[in-house]
Amino acid sequence: MNPSIKSGPKVHIYEKLGVRRLINGRSFSTKAGGCALPREVLEAMREAGECCVRMDELQAAASDVIARATGSEAGIVTSGAAAALTLGAAACLARLDVNRMNQLPDTTGMPNEIITHRAHRNDYDHAVRAAGAKFVEVGFSYYTFAYEVESAITGKTAALYYEAGARQGVLPLDEYAAIAHRHGLPVLVDAAPELPPAFNLQSFVKAGADLVAFSGGKHLQGPQATGILCGRRDLILSAALQHQDMDVFPETWPLRSLIEQGTVIGPPHHGIGRGFKVGKEEIAGLVSALELYQNRDFAAERTRWNSDMQCIVAGIRDIPGVTARVQYPQPNGREVPGAEITIDAAMAGLDAHAVINALQAGEPPICVFEKFAGSGEIIVFPEALRPGEAVKIAQRIRAILKGAT
Repeated sequence: MNPSIKSGPKVHIYEKLGVRRLINGRSFSTKAGGCALPREVLEAMREAGECCVRMDELQAAASDVIARATGSEAGIVTSGAAAALTLGAAACLARLDVNRMNQLPDTTGMPNEIITHRAHRNDYDHAVRAAGAKFVEVGFSYYTFAYEVESAITGKTAALYYEAGARQGVLPLDEYAAIAHRHGLPVLVDAAPELPPAFNLQSFVKAGADLVAFSGGKHLQGPQATGILCGRRDLILSAALQHQDMDVFPETWPLRSLIEQGTVIGPPHHGIGRGFKVGKEEIAGLVSALELYQNRDFAAERTRWNSDMQCIVAGIRDIPGVTARVQYPQPNGREVPGAEITIDAAMAGLDAHAVINALQAGEPPICVFEKFAGSGEIIVFPEALRPGEAVKIAQRIRAILKGAT
């Protein structure tokens, strides 16, 4: 470049693309881009992108970090918690039978049933069914007996599944796992959003889970397109073999010792997880986030979160037709405060849906949790908010409702 020509100010990538940056009051929501990544995570990803490595070696190194953090035998980095669930289910279905790996999601001729509490069915379990599994539901939404789980186990059963966030109407995980283990069956746990509390990184393995799926892009503050699958070494190996690039041959396969040891009869072809590949940059970022997590000041985080939620509530509670309070913990037990805002449309002039749409249409856009908007409730969560954004949310809601009256 000619030194006499001065370059202009750097333009942010989103500005180049014409994409608006938003205020994320939805928590670590995928559709809102997760969270702003810590500097150390960004630097780890930058360094990882500077050169090439063997991906199996990088996953093995990540496995050591995951094992230490979770108390499990092994782990892999996946392209999100849903990918971890599909890979975990595939591992339970195929184990270390490479012919079964090659056959999935066709489960003809193999055990393909995965038992779950009826209360644990949700739209995320599509990730388990995507591997070829068929759910067998037990119990009712309000209660499940141990004998119902035991009676559902047959020769077609491949595993048991547990959704960690739903506690009503289900057996405790340790009791559920004990039943599974008496029959030589593994338990796969969906714990995607179950951080905080931080001790949950190890609690599900301690309770007897054989595989646990966590999101990497939520409270861990890793790259949004990452997840963790951790648990039993043999099942993690199965998941890895169905995940990694298997364009290999027995004579030159870096893992050919697995053949020599009789662990597998040969390398499988590209498996069901091939479309879930995760890059070296994401693995490095997730590992960095996981190491940082061990030293985070969670008490200080909760104090800041509570302050932000109190700020929002204080800024809007005097508006006619609006009631607001801070709820802590959440109804499902999550240790995160939320600003719960209830809008009486008749008094406020707008209903909750209209307020949410106005927030999203503003500048900058503001995203909030809209699941309960049909009953007049808007919830703001603090985890992804940056300094000063709580004040902006309160000001925007106030302006929207004041303009409607």
